[in-house]
Amino acid sequence: MKKRVTGIGGVFFKTQDPEKMKDWYRNHLGIESDQYGGLFKWRDHEDKEKECTTAWGPFSKDTTYFQPSEKEYMFNYRVENLVELLEALKKEGVQIVGEIEEFEYGKFGWIMDPEGRKIELWEPIDAPFLT
Repeated sequence: MKKRVTGIGGVFFKTQDPEKMKDWYRNHLGIESDQYGGLFKWRDHEDKEKECTTAWGPFSKDTTYFQPSEKEYMFNYRVENLVELLEALKKEGVQIVGEIEEFEYGKFGWIMDPEGRKIELWEPIDAPFLT
């Protein structure tokens, strides 16, 4: 199997007021964001021509996106082969949440860690439209 996790794809957290939080981070830390949050752009270590992103996003405190987790945050990890990885994790007894979802920017799957944190796994399609 290829490498499992290749990097951090995003950090997401719950907050009372996502817009106020985005403004605070923009004003004090310079993180620009849109309705989804912010993107940090970087180059792949092995292929300097490949542009990649790491997402940052505040979610409403009552979001259901983190379910079944009740934690205040969720990490998104970049992976190389989501289908293969989820099959391996299932065999290892890891709880898989939901079905794989595909978008123009990649595939997503979810698992739970032993303490009840939902983890999002993302097999990205790093493409020029993200720049």
